[in-house]
Amino acid sequence: MRVAITSFLTDETVSPVRLARALEERGFAGLYLPEHTHIPVDGASRLPGGGPVPREYGRSLDPFVALGQAAAVTERLGLGTGIALVAQHDPIDLAKQIATLDFLSGGRFTLGVGYGWHVEEAASHGIQWSTRRELVRDQLALMQALWAAEPTGYDGEFGFVPASHAHPKPLLPPRQRAGAPLTGPRTLLGGGAGPRLFAHIAAQADGWLPLGGSGLTESRPARRRAWTDAGRAGAPEVVPYAVVPTPGKLAHFADLGITEVVLQTPTGDESTVLRALDAYAQYL
Repeated sequence: MRVAITSFLTDETVSPVRLARALEERGFAGLYLPEHTHIPVDGASRLPGGGPVPREYGRSLDPFVALGQAAAVTERLGLGTGIALVAQHDPIDLAKQIATLDFLSGGRFTLGVGYGWHVEEAASHGIQWSTRRELVRDQLALMQALWAAEPTGYDGEFGFVPASHAHPKPLLPPRQRAGAPLTGPRTLLGGGAGPRLFAHIAAQADGWLPLGGSGLTESRPARRRAWTDAGRAGAPEVVPYAVVPTPGKLAHFADLGITEVVLQTPTGDESTVLRALDAYAQYL
């Protein structure tokens, strides 16, 4: 099982360069970074599991810039977002950023996508909360059109782009999605288990990025049914994310056929994070 790491990197923590080098030196498989553009002071939103929003959420580095630094000082380390708030971006600009990062890193990028949970943050970007899921699907489809091998246009509910020359292209080869090629980097969708999410994964992604990794056994029939109904071969990837590990938990993931897990480190300075990495070395 590949063991990757996620950590909140801020202006007060270990740097992306130092963390990336430490991960590659120790044999970890990847680095996934979260995204928040800002956290309104008067926002009423709480964490998905309850509780106030921690300090680091409003101080997090831009994940694409930070991962660019990580790519420049490593050769094998996987690079990913966990997760990118796609709805909060211009999709044409974001498609270019992602393709450039994937190209310059030699195809090491994984696009972890989320719908968002902080209402006030999303509102600052002009997002209508009730339609944010549809917006994410539309934005992702537009980006996949730009990543296609030949100029491909897209005309959706929320966005439009004519058939265009758009390079560089992400380096991963096309996969099959409902009988048509799925373009772009490896793509994982976050979100709670359910038929709607699994249908979205089958239509536009390679797999699921479930927070914490609970409920994987119970949801297996539904996600495989959605995958088959969409005409996809094999089975969707499942990559448990932000996991606080125990030997028993990782053994359970292995029994389910999971091939990658993303462990959560504490937020902190270099010594704090490196101690966590050394403690996690037992799982490599």
